[in-house]
Amino acid sequence: MTTKTQLLVIGAGPGGYAAAFYAADKGLNVTLIDKSPNPGGTCLYRGCIPSKAYLHVTKILSEAKEAEKFGVTFEEPKIDIEKIRAFKDSVVTKLTKGLGQLTKARKINYIQGEASFVDKNTVKVVKEDGSEENIGFDNAIIATGSRPMVVSPFDQKTKGVIYSCKAIALPDVPKKMLVVGAGYIGLELGSVYQALGSEVTVVEMMDSVIPGADRDLAQVLQRQIKKKFKNMLFKTKVAEVKEEGDGVKAVLEKEDGTKTEEVYDKVFVSVGRRPYTEGLGLENIGVKLDAKGFIPTTSSLMTHHSSLYAIGDVVGNPMLAHKASHEARVAVDNIMGEDSKFAPKAIPAVIFTDPEVAWCGVTENEAKEKGLDFEVVKFPWLASGRALSLGRTEGMTKLIIDKSSEKILGVGIVGVHAGDLISEGVLAVEMGLKASDLAKCIHPHPTLSETLMEAADLFYGHCAHLFKPKRNV
Repeated sequence: MTTKTQLLVIGAGPGGYAAAFYAADKGLNVTLIDKSPNPGGTCLYRGCIPSKAYLHVTKILSEAKEAEKFGVTFEEPKIDIEKIRAFKDSVVTKLTKGLGQLTKARKINYIQGEASFVDKNTVKVVKEDGSEENIGFDNAIIATGSRPMVVSPFDQKTKGVIYSCKAIALPDVPKKMLVVGAGYIGLELGSVYQALGSEVTVVEMMDSVIPGADRDLAQVLQRQIKKKFKNMLFKTKVAEVKEEGDGVKAVLEKEDGTKTEEVYDKVFVSVGRRPYTEGLGLENIGVKLDAKGFIPTTSSLMTHHSSLYAIGDVVGNPMLAHKASHEARVAVDNIMGEDSKFAPKAIPAVIFTDPEVAWCGVTENEAKEKGLDFEVVKFPWLASGRALSLGRTEGMTKLIIDKSSEKILGVGIVGVHAGDLISEGVLAVEMGLKASDLAKCIHPHPTLSETLMEAADLFYGHCAHLFKPKRNV
C-alpha cells in the first residue's frame, strides 16, 4: 500500500521543519521525514545550538578573567565537563522536544526514518524499527542539509582525528589540539576547547581567518584570538597524519614546502561541508547534481521536476540555517500557487567567536570585484562610550555605500554582540535605505547600536564622536 500526502518534506532541520510548519499553517496535509526522533537537524542536535551553549559557558570563563582589570577578582574557576555537557544537552532537548510538540499540534505526520525516491511522486521510507512504507506525494521538498567535508590526508581513518559532530559532543578536553581550518566552525569550537584548557593550534591554507570576510573585519578577530591560541599558522596545510601512541602526528607544510611535525592529542578537521544527497535515490528520478554536488534549482527553488523542490545546504552556499528557513517559505509559497522568488539582497553571516564578526549585503571585496563606485566608512569602537564602558573597544562598524545614490550596499561589524547588531544592517540593505535614513534614525545612548548611526553620519562628515572632513557633494 502507498500512503498519500499533499506535501512530503525530507529532512527536518531549520529548512525542513520551517517548510513543514509553514505549509501546515497554510492548510496542506504534510508528512515530515527525518532520522532523528524530533525535528531539529544538524543545527539543533550537532551544530549551531550546542556550540552556542558551549560558547556561552566559555564567555563566562573569559569575562571572569577579564574582570581583574576592572577591580574584581574571582577564585580560579573549576570546570566540570559533565555538567557543561549536561547544560548543552538540556538546551538541545528543550528545543527539539518543543519542535516535536509543535509538529503534533500542527497535525503533521512525522516519520523517523530515511526516505529515497522510487519515482517522481513516490518515496520509500525505511523506518527506525526497520519496517518500510511507500508514500506518494503531490509535491516534495528536499531539505537534507550537509555533512563535514573529508579531504586528503584525512580520508583514511585515523584515531584521534575528529570532525564537528564528535567535537560538539565534548568527549574530553585534550591537552593539545590541532584545528584544521580557520572558518566559522573551526574558530568557534577551537575557542571552546581553548577556554576549557586545551592548547590550541590553528592551521589554515589561506592567509587569514574567515577567508570569506573582508580583511579588516577578520584581522580584528585574528588579533584578539591569537592572544588565546598557542599558534596560528597561515598558508600552511596538513600534508600527513598518522597515529603515534595515544595521539596523532601531523606533518605541517608551509607554502614554500618547509615541513614540520608535531604530535597532538586530537586533530579537529573543519575544512567545510558538502551537501548530503547520498541515499536519496535521485538517480531514480533523473535529478543530476552540479559540479560541486548541489541540487540545481530555479529562483523559486524548483528542481527540473515541477513537483520537486530543494532548499538549504543541498542547493548551495551560503550554508546557513536562516537562509534555509527563508528558502522554505519561498518553496511553500510556490507550491501553493504564489509567484515567489528567492532573491535576498542581504543574507547575514555571523561568527560567534570573541569578538563576534558579522556582515551582510555586498562586502568590500565584492564591491571591488564588481567595479562598483562605492565608499567605505568605518566607525571604530574606540569612539563608542558603550564599548569603552564594557572594556571592549577593539570593535568596528563598517558601511559600504554607493557614492551616487548614497544607498547602503553592505554592512560589516566586528565586536561583542555583532551578531545581534547586524539585523539593522540587513534591514537597511534589504529595504534600499540611504545612509541619511540610518543617520536620521534616533538610536538609544549609550549603546553599541549607535555605531551604525555614527558610521552613517561619518559618511556626511558630521559624526559627533569622530572627526572627518565633509564630503564634496
